[in-house]
Amino acid sequence: MKNLKIIGIVLVTAIAVLLLFISYDTGKEKNKKPIVAVTTFALYDITKHIAGDTVEVVHILPFGVDPHSFEPTPRLMAKIEKSSLLIYSGAGLEPWVHGFKNRDKMIDMSKYVRLRKLGEDEHELHDHHGPDCIHNMTDPHYWLDFANMQRMTVVITAALSKLLPENKAYYEENKKRYIAMLQKLDKAYRTKLSSCKADTVVVSHNALGYLSRNYGFHVESLTGLSPEAQPSAKDVTRIMDDIQKEGVRTIFFEHFVNDKVIKRIAKDTHIDLEVFQPLGNITKDEAAAHLSYEDIMYRNLDKLSKALVCN
Repeated sequence: MKNLKIIGIVLVTAIAVLLLFISYDTGKEKNKKPIVAVTTFALYDITKHIAGDTVEVVHILPFGVDPHSFEPTPRLMAKIEKSSLLIYSGAGLEPWVHGFKNRDKMIDMSKYVRLRKLGEDEHELHDHHGPDCIHNMTDPHYWLDFANMQRMTVVITAALSKLLPENKAYYEENKKRYIAMLQKLDKAYRTKLSSCKADTVVVSHNALGYLSRNYGFHVESLTGLSPEAQPSAKDVTRIMDDIQKEGVRTIFFEHFVNDKVIKRIAKDTHIDLEVFQPLGNITKDEAAAHLSYEDIMYRNLDKLSKALVCN
């Protein structure tokens, strides 16, 4: 009889412990944050500022990697498949996203913004394509347009509110703050770039089309839209002629672009060489410094105003 009591106590204890573990695991599952995967830094910055700590934001591109040439591994693709949302830039920047099965969880942000078609501006940049091809190409760097960033913010806020409706009021407040920041940035660019002695900047590849359209300056590009295109001797001669003709003082290049030719041009023409950050992705150092879209765009403004000799 005594043994039966002991066995009974052991069984009751075992059941209680088992129920405790089941309850714990269920609680863990309930408290697990949904994953929102994004492809570019601008999307990452918006999502982090709107969502705060309510979701786990996964930046698909490792910091320091060029978004134009990135290809995710099968292991990373499998991880992204588990996300509740996948927000990508579109406009041809990430062809690999079409390998995902959950199309209903994907948001192509290019459908919600104003895209710039090559050839729409009178001072269209040189590119290694025929005229017909140029008119059919889209400039994917649309996050450098602050009005587009505001449109993206509205779309991402709505998507997060649908995913976690209990946080809608919180997301809406964060949206207001973020849009106010973008409007302030736009005003700063308009003010600082409104009165400049120069009107042309030279870049390694054409990532400044939206900025030049919105703020009234010209851009000459060594390799057109593609950062991977190899400049020809004719391209180098053309850029050097532009530098002399326009009195250009600074030539811009990007972290993720081979800078060998652009450095040689800067040396031969005796002008300054400066990094411009087009924000498709950021470097490991910029990530370690916790730099935001706002931080980097103010840095870009300082560099542009110096290159254009603005008051």
